[in-house]
This record gives sequence, structure tokens and C-alpha cells, in this order.
Amino acid sequence: MQGKIGILQGDITQLPVDAIVNAAKPSLLGGGGVDGAIHRAAGPELLTACRALNGCKTGQAKITSGYHLPAQYVIHTVGPIWRGGDAGEAELLRSCYRESLRLAVENGIKLIAFPAISCGVYSYPIDAAAPIALSTVAEFLQTDGDSIDGVSFVCFGDETYNAYVEAFGMI
Repeated sequence: MQGKIGILQGDITQLPVDAIVNAAKPSLLGGGGVDGAIHRAAGPELLTACRALNGCKTGQAKITSGYHLPAQYVIHTVGPIWRGGDAGEAELLRSCYRESLRLAVENGIKLIAFPAISCGVYSYPIDAAAPIALSTVAEFLQTDGDSIDGVSFVCFGDETYNAYVEAFGMI
């Protein structure tokens, strides 16, 4: 399944994929980091669509159009806030990836790009998050691999990129 997974450094809002994943707040109404960048690039229609979704619980995912983005869809998922690692954070983070991929399959999405969910303002340590992200996606592709053609992990900054590259060697 490693052949379907890629790691790159760049701006997720510029990728010409079927769907990008937004590391969203529970309200889905925008914020800082990747969430704010996606909302700005998609335009005001995204905020209108997100209002109609009535929020999202941690570990769950919801989908909207991509509006002015190159991606046709945005899958919004709410990652866990890091609380030291003993508050179920790992399982909630795994759920973010599984639920996002489930929505992708349900909507015929073949190419999807993920940011480092929960690794910004939610303070999840990148060295702990990257292996969870990669192993969860690899497991999903083993069971439902025919439905997805490619998964990219889009890293903002060298530290995140290096953590994903290192974790990729472990799956």
C-alpha cells in the first residue's frame, strides 16, 4: 500500500486532488492554521455550507464542496486536543483518518490529501501523530484499497515533513 501514499511539503489549498481534508474546529466555521487557509482559499461559500452542517464531533468527519479550491471536495474532521496522551487522543486521531477515508469512498473520491491533523493549535506531538496517520491510512488501504487511488500527506514545514518521512519508513 506504500505505493499509494505520498508525502510532500507545500500548501494543501493548491493541490489538484479530488478532496482535501480540513483539520477543523468543532464549529466547522473556520479558524487559524490550515483551517483558516482552506476557508480563505475556498471562499465565503464554504462558510455558508459549514454553517448548515451544525458542527462536527471530535474524531468524526463531514464533507462539503471545495468551491474555489482546485479540490472538488473538502472533508472536515475534528482532531483531538493533546492532553498528554492518556485521554484517548490516539484513537480519536485514528478515527479522524478512518472517517475521512470512509467519506471519500462514499463520495467516489480517488485522490485525497491530508494535513497533519491536530498538530497545530491542538498541540498533538508530530512524532506521535505521524505514525498514527500513516499506519491508519495504510490499514484502510489494505482493506478498501481499490476505492482510493492515492493519499497524500501535505506537510507544512520541515519538522512535520521529516517526521512523516521517518514514520513512513516504519509502515
